[in-house]
Formats: sequence, structure tokens, C-alpha cells
Amino acid sequence: MKTIVIGTAGHIDHGKSALVRALTGTDPDRLKEEKDRGITIDLGFAHYTEDDNTELSFVDVPGHERFIKNMLAGVGGINAVLFVVAADESVMPQTQEHFDICRLLQVPRGVIALTKCDLVDQETIELVRLEIKELVENSFLADAPIVPVSAKLGDGLDLLRSALWQLTQAHGVTTVAGAVRLPIDRVFSMRGFGTVVTGTLVSGRLGFGRELVLLPSDHRVKVRGLQVHGVKVEEAEAGSRVAVNLGGIELADVVRGESLVAPNCFEITRSFDGIMELLSTAKPLRHGARIRFHHGTCEVLGRVSVSGPVSMAPTVDQAGVLAENGEIRPGTRGYVRVRLEAPAVLTRGDRYILRAYSPPMTIAGGVVLDGQPPRVGVRTPAGRRRFEQLNGTAEANQHDKGLRRAACVMIDEQAGQGLPVTALISRLGALPDTVDSIVTSLENEAAAVRVGNRLVTPATLGECKDRLVGELSIYHEAHPLSDGLPREEARERLFRQVHQSVFERVLADLVDDGLIVDRERLALKHHRVSLSADEGKAREAIVETVLQGGLAPPDMASLATAAGVNHEVADRIAKLLIRQKVLVRIGSLLFHMVNLQRLKDEVAALSSSDIKGSKPVEIDVGTFKERYGITRKYAIPLLEYLDRERVTRRVGRGRVVI
Repeated sequence: MKTIVIGTAGHIDHGKSALVRALTGTDPDRLKEEKDRGITIDLGFAHYTEDDNTELSFVDVPGHERFIKNMLAGVGGINAVLFVVAADESVMPQTQEHFDICRLLQVPRGVIALTKCDLVDQETIELVRLEIKELVENSFLADAPIVPVSAKLGDGLDLLRSALWQLTQAHGVTTVAGAVRLPIDRVFSMRGFGTVVTGTLVSGRLGFGRELVLLPSDHRVKVRGLQVHGVKVEEAEAGSRVAVNLGGIELADVVRGESLVAPNCFEITRSFDGIMELLSTAKPLRHGARIRFHHGTCEVLGRVSVSGPVSMAPTVDQAGVLAENGEIRPGTRGYVRVRLEAPAVLTRGDRYILRAYSPPMTIAGGVVLDGQPPRVGVRTPAGRRRFEQLNGTAEANQHDKGLRRAACVMIDEQAGQGLPVTALISRLGALPDTVDSIVTSLENEAAAVRVGNRLVTPATLGECKDRLVGELSIYHEAHPLSDGLPREEARERLFRQVHQSVFERVLADLVDDGLIVDRERLALKHHRVSLSADEGKAREAIVETVLQGGLAPPDMASLATAAGVNHEVADRIAKLLIRQKVLVRIGSLLFHMVNLQRLKDEVAALSSSDIKGSKPVEIDVGTFKERYGITRKYAIPLLEYLDRERVTRRVGRGRVVI
């Protein structure tokens, strides 16, 4: 059975609740105060079955200005509107505001009920009909039927039911694809069941036993029971009015305005980028204005940063700031960043309403372009370009080219950090399978490259490769005696803002392309250590001097003098010889590898000189000094070197030969 959710809209006391009661036989006014005062304060719900395949579910919303936020909570997930105008009062202030809200939220269709026709004559009915036509001209209700009714007498109810039924047949119900998301509009406790929440399931399929998350509070819960209009079900589809019995949470921990969502598919945010339409009746909206933000059942205070109007070529002042971005004028559309004072659950394509901070009145509405915007200015040319790129087909083709285009923008702006694939799920508001399909498509089109669990653009990888090759070329020229740039130095100095996995991918690609050699030091493939004639002679002199020094080689100052070069050149040559494994640095001393190998062989041979083999050969500092004719300055470092090379092992104050 398909369900269409119909929200009522209209001025206070225009007969919305009475009409729903007459259509369904259910009184939507559930609160004692509502019955006493005769007005709807909170949301009311009722339904009836049109035929075997169609169920009409009504969300009766308040009409009084004081309760407009409750109206907004109810209208967010509806498929159509039953727009109510009383024949004895015609179009009133909340009639206009409810109409504006429905239009701004892009409610797709509706039926207009002209109520209380029993209180007026036919001429008045026709006059009110004309006023309604004028109100809805060029809107989603322009062609909607206007049905005169009297809930008191029952006149016109059959015609209204027929109009509603035709609405469902002509348009059907669009099931919103995506992960489970249920904005909560009611929270209560039932004896024997515990915590129960209700709302309109705006996307996904909700099943019994499903584990979900409450956001923004981040409580983990489990579905213990499901009802759709009082009937127990195993699964509910998008568009259904659902009551959910939650396990794992107390009543006090759930509040209206939270969202019940699938795990890892949504994130909370305190800012978003979007398109906004300012009503023609509103005042100009200035940069930094404080507003009341409404989305689903959530209401949050915030401020608006204005980038500029849509479809206008901006000019830039001398400070690099867009000149026309100080405000959005009534009746126009603009790009905005809204900063919220409390967290909300938002994703691309969500629609929202803005109300003035004081006095609270509806002034604008729009669509979210990005629920997790980066920290970039919105009043710069770059910020403006980002809005235009994100916009694309956001409003018209949310699940096709618009998603891929938005994904490209989000990936590109992350540069070398890359964008985690999982982040696209929440930012695009799409299922993991849909995101996987988008990523595969971008890879096939060479628009993105997957690096581990991150996505980067080919341009970003290319820029990183070019930067490294260029820096290595400069490094080789400045350090001809070096084998290359230390790996960690390259990572820290050149790629600090690049994710480790992207850095490794850059190195791997350059190695595969035959451009660099990847080891402890990075070097261009063609690089060879080059010594001038004088440096070559100095190298030979240093090697010979250290070799002749045996186990008591001279210090660096003496080596520089022997080689006939300054200390800096001698140090560079020494480092080269160490990398080439000709020399070995032990502490502050340099030894020739030949001398060290000879020492290791001689000491190791001591263990076989003991004919009896009854005990290990011991050696101490004094014996070692005497045997090799060296001072303590050389003996201690050499013994520690032998320990590291596992030729000897320290035991107490002495050593034994292994």
C-alpha cells in the first residue's frame, strides 16, 4: 500500500482540524489545551484509506503565529498540502506565511479547501476563490482544484476526497532514496514499552531490530517496535508516518528536533553553504544578520554570511572582496553560509526555512549545497566560484550529475589531504552503494583517483609529483655530494599538508615512471654524486688518512687540514663516505670500514683461542687498550660498537666474546 502524507496549512481557526476530523473520523487535537481553546497548538495526526492501495496520512499543523515553529516541524516531510482558506475570512496573514513556507520548501502539489462555506453566500465564495487564485498564481498550487466544503454540514467532502484521490493517482508518491532518516516531532513514554518517538520517515527503509543513531546527541539505539498509524509493522518505507519504540535510551535523553538516522551516513554540523530565496515581502538580508533556522523538526539560532546574489557577475574591490555581497534584496536568490549556534543534521539537497530573529516571521528558504563546508571565505572570488560549482543541478537533478559534480568540488578542495570516501556519504546524503557508484564513475572518467580510502584529483597528484621532482632537482644542484633528499625531510618540508597515503602514492608513481629512486633518501633517477677535481683529491686524502689512523683516527679538524679543504667541505665529503659505507661514524669519531672489520675478526677469533673451551674469553677496557695501543677515548666507543655488532656482550664491568 502506498501512503501519501498530506499536511494542512492555513490561518488560525480556518477549520483545518475540523476538516481533517470530518475526512478521517479522527480528532487530530490530542491535547486538553487544544480542545479547550479550539485551536491546534502542536502537531496532530489522522489518516484514512482511500482504497486497497492508497492511504492518506494527515499532519494537522497549527495556524497561529506563536505556533509557527510547530507548523514547520510538520510540513518538512509531506508529499502534498491541503491548503485551507475560510470563506468567511478569505486570505489572512498566516495564510500567506503558510503558503510561502510550502513554496519555499518546494512542496510539490496540493489541493485547496475553501472551508466554512455554510456561513457565506455564493457571491462571497466566488470572491474568495478569486483572492485565492491571485495568491497562488505562478506557484505549485496554480492549477490545484479549489473545493468548497463545510465540515459542519458535510457538504463538499466527497468532492474533496475525490480531489485528494486524483492527486495520489496523478502524481503517486515519490519514495526518497537514501539512508534512514526520521526527524522526530513527538517523544513520549508508554507503559510496558518505554521510549517512543514519531515522525515522517523522509528517506530509506526502517526495519524492526535495526540499530540506529540519534543525532546530534549521538546516542545508539535499537528499534524494538514499529507502528504505522497504530498498526504494527516489520518495516516502514519513506513517506510513512512512523511510531518507533526505541531500546537502549531513556525518555529524558530524547528531544524533539533530533533525527533518528542510519549509522555512519550522517554528520552533525554547525555551518552549511546553500542557496537562499528571500521573500519579496521581507527586508533586505544583510551580511551577518541573526536568524532562526528551521529544518525538519529542528529549530536553531544562527547568522547568515552573504556571498552574493545568484546569476549576477560580481565585481571585486581593491581588497579582493566581492563588491555586491553586502546584502540579498527582497524577491531575489543568493548564496549564503549559515553558521548555527547549535548542531544540526544536514546534507546536500535538504531544504530549510529562515525566519527573522525579531520579530519572528518567515523571510526566506532554500536548499543545502554542502553541510560540511571548508574554512574558506564566502566573500572572495574563490568562495563565489565554489558556490557556483556546487550549485550546478543541485535543485533539479540531485541524484545524477549534480551529485558527481558536487563530489568533484569536495574532492578537489581537500587537495593533498584527500577526501575520505565515507565523508561523501554524509556530505552527499547518499547511500554507500550510490557513493561507490559515483566514485567508480569518477575513476573511470579520470576525475578522481582512489588512494587507500581517500580520493584525490589527478591534478592534485600531478602537482605533488611536479613539486617533488622540481625540489629534488634544486636539491641535487645545491648538494652535489648528497645521495638525495632525506625522505622524512621531504615529507615534513614539502608535503606537510599532504596525507601520508597520498605522499606514498606520489613516490610510488614517480618510481614506476622511472623518475626517482625511492630509498632513505629520495633522488632523481639520473642523479650521480659528482665531485670536482679538488673535492676528489680531498676525498682520497680523507680516506687514506682515516685508514692509516687505524683504531685511533684523527678528528675532523685534522682531516680537513690533511685534505687541504675547509671544515664544511670536509664534513660534506665525510657524510658522503659514510653513506657509501667507506667510513663509519662511532660517536664523534670516524673509522675506516676496513679497520673495523679487521678488529671484529680479531676479537671474534679470541673465542677460539681457548683450547680447553671451559669458559668464555673475557675482555675489559684496560686489556683492550693495552692490546691495541689506544686510549680510553677510542676504546670505549669501539667496545660499544662491538657490543652492537654482537661480537661481544657486556657482563658487569667487563665483556665476554660471543
